[in-house]
Amino acid sequence: MNLLDRFIFKSVLGSCLAAVGLFGFVLMLGNAIRDLLGYVLSGQLPPAVFVQLLLLLVPFVISYALPMGILTGILLTLGRLSADSEITAMRAVGVSLGRVARPVLLLGVLGALTTLYVNFEAMPRARMEYQRQLAKVVETNPLGFVVPRTFIRDFPGFVIYIGAKEGDALRDFWLWELDAEQRVVRLVRAASGRFTYEPSDNSLLLTLQQAQVESRRPRDPEDFSAPPLVGTFDRTEQARLPLDSLFNRTPVEQKLKWMTIAELQAEWEALAVDPAADGAARRELDRLRWKLTVQDKLQGGLVVFAFALIGVPLGIKVSRRETSANLGVAVVIALGYHVMTAMVSSFDQRPDLRPDLLYWLPNLCLLALGVWLFSRIDRR
Repeated sequence: MNLLDRFIFKSVLGSCLAAVGLFGFVLMLGNAIRDLLGYVLSGQLPPAVFVQLLLLLVPFVISYALPMGILTGILLTLGRLSADSEITAMRAVGVSLGRVARPVLLLGVLGALTTLYVNFEAMPRARMEYQRQLAKVVETNPLGFVVPRTFIRDFPGFVIYIGAKEGDALRDFWLWELDAEQRVVRLVRAASGRFTYEPSDNSLLLTLQQAQVESRRPRDPEDFSAPPLVGTFDRTEQARLPLDSLFNRTPVEQKLKWMTIAELQAEWEALAVDPAADGAARRELDRLRWKLTVQDKLQGGLVVFAFALIGVPLGIKVSRRETSANLGVAVVIALGYHVMTAMVSSFDQRPDLRPDLLYWLPNLCLLALGVWLFSRIDRR
């Protein structure tokens, strides 16, 4: 690389890293709120484990943030250079558009190779470890979901309220049992109680002291003209509350998109179809989903290069310094690509439409758009 190539490469690289970091942070924040916020608020997730889980999210969000970050960084850098007439000065001294684009396209190739590694190796390993760590955290602290002074609705047909909690000891316990129409048919109040975890069947055992049980008519629990049946107990028998609705202790299922390249190859061999065998049609659909999964990973690398190809003429033509405008252009292009990809993915149950071939259409459209924009701007 000569001085000009290094200048353009470093300028674009800095903007791309900043944009990837921005999009990655937004995506990571969304995933953290969706998956981890509840565990953090309930005290089930120690700070060290929370940080570890966030780090495991990095490869997952990078696979989505890298294409948009590359496009945004190129638009920002070349838009600024064009607005400052630096591109015009380069072309005035004989530097062709292809020469200007060479370091940018090299960055696109490097970004594509990085995305392929992330999609086929880093992301699947990190995602599986993320799921295992999250399941382990929940299982090792099964009582963490019990948050004092909040209404707990995690058990179907019941609403629980606890005034205070010290370890597994409870104070001011309330339980409402609901019917199919969400009407209260039984109310249990207790001065104190205790939750104990039974690992053999993944359930909680509840024992109450100084409890009062108020039962209403099952057929019409909202008929208050009939007095309810009320009973008081110094100590109740243990009640079993299954936790399968909160977390499942079965091994984390490894989805196709979370498989490494070696695991995908083994899965393909396992899906060998014998036309005369039982379930051949089902396995043929599984093979189609396998093809779409692999192509999705491959397309993730190709789209980085396609975005780099589009970004060069588009950044020069737009000639904007404004960050928000360039971000908007990048988001619109990326959104259009993902909409087209999602439309093709919806045909995974229609092998007659050949979605495995249609999956190339969004990237081919982007590459064609990039070549057309290059030809247009090169004639200016």
